[in-house]
Amino acid sequence: MNGPLTGAADGTADAPTRVLWLAKGLGRGGAEQLLLNCARHADRSRYRIEVAYVLPWKDALAPALTEAGVAVHCLGGAPGTPGRADPRWPLRLRALLAARRYGLVHTHMPVPAAATRLLAPTLAGGAPRLVHTEHNVWERYRTATRWANALTYRRNDAVIAVSHAVARSIPPGRRRPGEWVTVVHHGPDLAGAPEGPAARAAARAELGLPEHAFVVGTVGNLTPKKDQATLLAAHAALLGRRPDARLLLVGAGPLDARLRARAAELGVADSVVFAGSRADVPALLPALDVFTLSSRQEGLPVALMEAMTSGLPAVVTRVGGMPEVLDDGEQGFLVPPGDPAALAGAFDRLAGDPDLRARLAAAARERAERFDVAGAQRAVEAVYARVLRH
Repeated sequence: MNGPLTGAADGTADAPTRVLWLAKGLGRGGAEQLLLNCARHADRSRYRIEVAYVLPWKDALAPALTEAGVAVHCLGGAPGTPGRADPRWPLRLRALLAARRYGLVHTHMPVPAAATRLLAPTLAGGAPRLVHTEHNVWERYRTATRWANALTYRRNDAVIAVSHAVARSIPPGRRRPGEWVTVVHHGPDLAGAPEGPAARAAARAELGLPEHAFVVGTVGNLTPKKDQATLLAAHAALLGRRPDARLLLVGAGPLDARLRARAAELGVADSVVFAGSRADVPALLPALDVFTLSSRQEGLPVALMEAMTSGLPAVVTRVGGMPEVLDDGEQGFLVPPGDPAALAGAFDRLAGDPDLRARLAAAARERAERFDVAGAQRAVEAVYARVLRH
């Protein structure tokens, strides 16, 4: 499949290869944050990055991408428009592909990816190379999404998986031989993030958290996948042993009202802070004593990587790629999903042992040094170079 390249086929000529990153939205989710982190470390001498997205109301990161020098295209209507995306977005995608003549399209969500795989061969000037990043295990996809993905998947020239668990979830029948799947552990971009006692005091003041409280916090969309309901139950159990405990939930989503009601039912509403979606998560992390994720499914969450880089011990569920970066008892604890007693027990152990927290925190920071966002982007660009040479 010969592509309409700008510059040399491997992006090494004077003119860089034009690359489109395609996502469903540009909200504050982990996959979207990866786009911004990687854009800041892209090799602009070899690749000219642009971004397109489908859901116009999920545009929180669009200004930061523009500030990073990345052209942003909204396919689903006027940016910021609430409601459904304009169903004509595939036609806009095709027009964009035809007009911009990308050498490579890198997709990040299954539905836009399937549309791209179907549209690319219809372009008069030749089809771009196709690279897809798999952020989630296949079991998470709805049936229609899974079928659309499956029927078009082998049209990818290469696939990047955010963890080995995600890579293993790709059905063998949808793979191609050779170096077709590459696992890249993406690290966070926390350069200049505040730390130390002053940062801790400032973050707690910002969130209204008591100075001496034991604070457990999580970052993630309020969705069934993240299972904050189990986390609330664990917090209720912890409060019976640690009355000074506080729980911080950073994120927004469809379960917001239900989770607030559940906190009230459990009698813990006064000790839970619903912080909503925040652009300043790195500045808030110093407020925590322990980071947690109660997820039932994950690929490899950016939030965990950020917490480890910030030097926080973590209690997370043994799902997806999390056991690949956190060893049980070394940088934190792994617990079964859907088990509030296990979560509460781990929190209680850490609350009662500051020395253990300090040891796990130091180990977490050391482990996180392996996962560098600049190194991850170089690994992604190595995939680009390989597929553009063929």
